[in-house]
Amino acid sequence: MAKKDQPEKKEGRLKQFVTVYRMTKQTDTRIGLILLGVFVVTAAVAFGIFLLIPGGWILDLVTALMFGLLSVLIVFGRRAQKAQYAQIEGRTGAAAAALNVLRRGWKVEPGIAFNKNQDLVHRVVGPPGIVLVGEGNPNRLRTLLANERRKHERVAADTPIFEVIAGNGEGAVPLPKLSKHVTKLGRNIKPAEMTDVLQRLKALDANRSNIPLPKGPIPTNLKGARQNMRGR
Repeated sequence: MAKKDQPEKKEGRLKQFVTVYRMTKQTDTRIGLILLGVFVVTAAVAFGIFLLIPGGWILDLVTALMFGLLSVLIVFGRRAQKAQYAQIEGRTGAAAAALNVLRRGWKVEPGIAFNKNQDLVHRVVGPPGIVLVGEGNPNRLRTLLANERRKHERVAADTPIFEVIAGNGEGAVPLPKLSKHVTKLGRNIKPAEMTDVLQRLKALDANRSNIPLPKGPIPTNLKGARQNMRGR
């Protein structure tokens, strides 16, 4: 059984790689030529360097090809991630999708507050405390974020609360930098305190009116796409 499962896993990883490549090519149309150039240049430079070191040229060639392949994977990973952000830019819920790359120890809750103009507030609970992330019109978001801050302060007064606006305007955080920005807000609460905060927030959310989320396309889940790149 183990021998049969192994080829299936390899085939699945190859399929995932092809899927990510096709998705990337929709935005980055020159990705194929760029990767080919990276492979050729890196392999050629590496081979030239290895020739200066005593040893067999066959081993030098194989090692150079491995360096070329490694460079391709690194460049492809970065450009694929950039393409993914470009594809969700401006779509409803894009900030929530960008935040989904946060690892264990973070709780991302999309769309805890919104208005008729489809301005959204997402909530992240993690080591910094509570982070309220708004996406939409900055002027309207200030009021929405202020209202949410007051509500959260009533149930978690001792927990640090941060406000972040996702976007490309002045004072906003671009999507590609959003998750990194959130992780740099510090480590203000411990895991045990985070559990208590989440319990308090459940009581807050239970009192919210049961209004459906604003309509709109569901953005790409960047976390899932990144896992596909890793072959998981």
